[in-house]
Amino acid sequence: MSTSIRVSERTKDKLARLKREDETWDEFLGRLANEEEPINVGAWSQEKADRAREAIEESRESFGRPPEHDDR
Repeated sequence: MSTSIRVSERTKDKLARLKREDETWDEFLGRLANEEEPINVGAWSQEKADRAREAIEESRESFGRPPEHDDR
């Protein structure tokens, strides 16, 4: 038995970008709904985020701009 879920074209396009090429829509939605395997779109590890911040700071310094203070 199958069920239809209505979504806008815009929403379907967003979902299609997250869906893996080798999975069905049912598998994708199951993965999306599974709390044990969250989808972290665009999420960086702490190490990668720190390296990016350092690169930005170095770039600003090379242009003579003072580094921004991070209040995290």
